[in-house]
Amino acid sequence: MSKVRDYQKLAEDILAILHEENITNVTRCATRLRIVLKETPEGAKEKIASLPGVITVVLNNGQFQIVIGPHVGEVYDAFMNLVNVQTDSNEEQKGSVLNRIIATMSAVFAPFIYILAAAGILQGCLILINLAFPSFANTDTYQVFSLISWAPFTFLPIFIAITASKHFKVNTYIAVACCAALVSPDLAKIAESIANGDAHNFLGIPLSPTTYTSSVLPPLILVWLLSYLEKFVEKRLPGVIKPLLTPFICLVIMVPVTILVLGPVSALLANGIANGYNYLVQVAPPLAGAIIGGFWQVIVIFGVHWGITPVVLANFDMYGRDSFQAFQTIAVVAQVGAVFGVLLKARSKELKNVSMSAFITGIFGITEPAIYGVTLRFKKPFIYGCIAGAVGAIVASFFNPYYFAYAGLPSLITIVNGINSEFPLSFIGIVIGCAIAFFGAMLLVQFLGFGETKEEDEELKKEVDLNDTPKVEPGVSSSLQVKNLSIPAPIKGKRLPLADVPDEVFRSGAMGLGIAILPEEDEVRAPFDGEIVMLTDTKHAIGLRSNEGVEMLIHVGIDSVKLNGEPFTYLVKEKQHVKKGDLLLTFDRKQIEQAGCSLITPVLITNAEEFASVTPQETDEMSTDPTAILAITNTI
Repeated sequence: MSKVRDYQKLAEDILAILHEENITNVTRCATRLRIVLKETPEGAKEKIASLPGVITVVLNNGQFQIVIGPHVGEVYDAFMNLVNVQTDSNEEQKGSVLNRIIATMSAVFAPFIYILAAAGILQGCLILINLAFPSFANTDTYQVFSLISWAPFTFLPIFIAITASKHFKVNTYIAVACCAALVSPDLAKIAESIANGDAHNFLGIPLSPTTYTSSVLPPLILVWLLSYLEKFVEKRLPGVIKPLLTPFICLVIMVPVTILVLGPVSALLANGIANGYNYLVQVAPPLAGAIIGGFWQVIVIFGVHWGITPVVLANFDMYGRDSFQAFQTIAVVAQVGAVFGVLLKARSKELKNVSMSAFITGIFGITEPAIYGVTLRFKKPFIYGCIAGAVGAIVASFFNPYYFAYAGLPSLITIVNGINSEFPLSFIGIVIGCAIAFFGAMLLVQFLGFGETKEEDEELKKEVDLNDTPKVEPGVSSSLQVKNLSIPAPIKGKRLPLADVPDEVFRSGAMGLGIAILPEEDEVRAPFDGEIVMLTDTKHAIGLRSNEGVEMLIHVGIDSVKLNGEPFTYLVKEKQHVKKGDLLLTFDRKQIEQAGCSLITPVLITNAEEFASVTPQETDEMSTDPTAILAITNTI
């Protein structure tokens, strides 16, 4: 939920909880860090879910799924730099066969899903341009842009070879060489010739007219079997010829086996599933719409949504269109509408900020922040979104809605993929369905409410903070009536510049301007007359506002949040008025140091932007009073 800048710190915290020796595999998707564990440590789910930057944790499909949101790539990169995951060749991932298949789909497609999404958006742009300027389709410029938009789909087996080779721990170059053969123009010509009635064979075995451009299962199964063949060959070849003969043997075996057996069988399987879904759409389109529009986001919750990708791509390959993504878009838009409804109705500023962030990412088809951060959190908005999505998809089903270009992330910005002159009602149906889904969910939230409580407000207020560090709520600048003010130290100890704080967030000034103190005593006292505006469950920090409007954050120790409040004792309550010198907080320095945390305590003015200057005072030793540590000059 919170904005995280220190991805390295988050990765380190996750690893400290899960332990490297307990990890067998690590993958990621558009929003989740997916980790396969030998066993789940006690309390790991709750601990990681509470980390700053983590939206929630889902245990499913044999995976420990850490939902992070759009920044998952940065966290994944930092995490992979910390671990050396060497899965034993005989060790399988946990879970059922179905779970492992879905986990594999996620690992294979997630790294390049944005490439497919970008290509889909380009196709949508070309659709709009051709509508406005029909002659554009006859230009060379259109041809170039068109081939760019189709290239990732045409050579999809090569993308799969790259990601699947990493997942199955295969030599990437051998996998690419095998899959490149599948999309060879010469093989496509042979398939076309067979389709026209000519006979072709390999070693006397008839070849099929199967083509492999845009295919999913043939290259995926090829690389999976290649992982076994490569290990088998390498164990039996002498070291001096292994680099040459391993790829040679793998190529001459796997490519023919795929063309003769794997390709036709897997294509039949994917096409069969796609045809089964298409049959439901033809026989009972409202039922198909209700199922997908109403339950797609439920599937997303459990992280199994990648399993539908081969079916969708099979539809595009066979028919050049797909209805599943049309209904899927309506389900996505419904959740976006629900979170927008919360944004409009929420009372607290913190919830509005969270909702706005989730709304923006939802527009682009990433709904996990909306689901886990808002709609599922309050339950009612999620249900409203499912209801509105189902109703919208049912209405759209009467217009025969289709997508005519693949959308990596179906969303509001991809609805143009439903435009096609041969199906003029398709786009209209999608637009009507999306409108019903969006406004229906939004209005349900407005009229029925979503269950916002004061307790939820307080919890959200803590979660949206940067790096799990409470930030004092901004004050009213009109209350700043003093031109100049000197702030004494709240803790006795040695002053340090913020540049010496071992935390990037504090060091950069992102949380505010001020100084740091290395405590020599175990007490925090009020540096001015004012009010307590913020306390935390972990008792490691305290926020104050002076009578003049100066807002201060005192954060005792670095990483001290992980101590769960044990070394700290509050002596005040929120909204309590205090006098300068009042004892606010006590702590055990020895216990903090023994836990491996730094005692350095940032003392920050969090509304520093409302003043002309906030300047640390030049002195080596700080006492609680009367020595000033900060000089503030007001703007008036």
